[in-house]
Amino acid sequence: MSASLNTVCATTATTTAPPLAVQPLAVLGRDVTVPLVTGGEVSYAALDYAASAPALQRVWDDVAAYAPYYGSVHRGAGYLSQLSTDLFEQSRVTVAEFLDCRPGDQVVFTRSTTDSLNLLAAVLPADCQVFVFETEHHASLLPWTNAHVTYLNAPRTPAEAVATLERALAGRDPHGPALVCVTGASNVTGELWPVRELAAAAHAHGARIVLDAAQLAPHHPVSVRELDVDWVAFSGHKLYAPFGSGVLAGRADWLQEAEPYLAGGGASRKVARREDGGVEVEWHTTAARHEAGSPNVIGVYSIASACRALTEAGFGNLVERERHLIAKVREGLAEVPAVRVLSLFGDDAPRVGVISFVVDGWNSSHFAAALSAEYGIGVRDGLFCAHPLVRTLLGSEPQAQGECGAPEAAPGERSLNAIRVSFGAGTPDEHVERFVRAVGELVAHGAKWQYRTEEGRCVPAV
Repeated sequence: MSASLNTVCATTATTTAPPLAVQPLAVLGRDVTVPLVTGGEVSYAALDYAASAPALQRVWDDVAAYAPYYGSVHRGAGYLSQLSTDLFEQSRVTVAEFLDCRPGDQVVFTRSTTDSLNLLAAVLPADCQVFVFETEHHASLLPWTNAHVTYLNAPRTPAEAVATLERALAGRDPHGPALVCVTGASNVTGELWPVRELAAAAHAHGARIVLDAAQLAPHHPVSVRELDVDWVAFSGHKLYAPFGSGVLAGRADWLQEAEPYLAGGGASRKVARREDGGVEVEWHTTAARHEAGSPNVIGVYSIASACRALTEAGFGNLVERERHLIAKVREGLAEVPAVRVLSLFGDDAPRVGVISFVVDGWNSSHFAAALSAEYGIGVRDGLFCAHPLVRTLLGSEPQAQGECGAPEAAPGERSLNAIRVSFGAGTPDEHVERFVRAVGELVAHGAKWQYRTEEGRCVPAV
């Protein structure tokens, strides 16, 4: 990177000192106020981190400092193009260090976790067998349409997860390629999965493993080397870095041997006309092979900035503070008898700041709408793009329709949905305290406002 941009970015990087363990990291939106249907305004409590985390102020400042220097990447001779190319490639190095990648691993920049896993699905060798638990997010459950897929039932303990995978792998064709796909932390329950043990089981049976770290990377350090996974995928927008970028990092061989995920400029090293009138293409063997088109340098740089910010803050501090917030929420919900928290592995399972629950006598959409309209709290309701898992956890429990209900179910099915509260490095104590208080008040006294269903959403009646 040129000296001028180094100076600019270094200035923004030092404006926010690493926080103390008791302090949340500075994020955008922390001072935003929203109106309440009951009158007045309140600061917005963003408790939907599992969907998209707010941008770190550090990330925003770094991007703003770089923006005047923005230029085309890889194919420009001008000063700003050269500078932007250097920034883009240095971001690749930063991400590799953040993930503790092995020598020879590639870091491919994508649009999101979903895009990363679809890329991996596109480069699988012929006749590859894929093993995936039904508990996965749809991003890691659905891409494997061109493979022989075995869907594994939801385990009820980490040990059962390992045993289930071992049994499935023992029955596979031992001569063909195989891939295991597993989450690091559930986007529904927040529970941590035994990734290292699952990786050991996969490798013992000649299979490879990809880790969906979308919910893990923002909360815990992720080491490709220590977890011994073959690939890891995550999204910038869950890592406090907006602008639509993601990462697939890991072994290079399958990536190099497959046709490019997208055909176009940047992926091609040389293109020439053939005598028969067609074209002959020589593709790159580096990460560029699967990064056709003009790169999203802003998105990539924002991910690198977030990686640096989290590393400097210290995951030890971040994990300690998050455990404090998790305890506040779980203890508060436990005091409300009508609330049932959803879990696969039980109350004592380690988890990140993602908690889903249902409330007796309430439809979850109605409850979430009241939290927003009457308390200024943003949570998520529904099936969280993990339909098989949430249906398993909810079983046959009825959902009260209340004054407005969830989107209509398919014919012959009941409407099922839950409420999810999620938080992280930027969440102040007041937000989770307000949430716990609001849950207790809504259960004890009901909503203060009338609600109706509009286009499948529960909204305040006006």
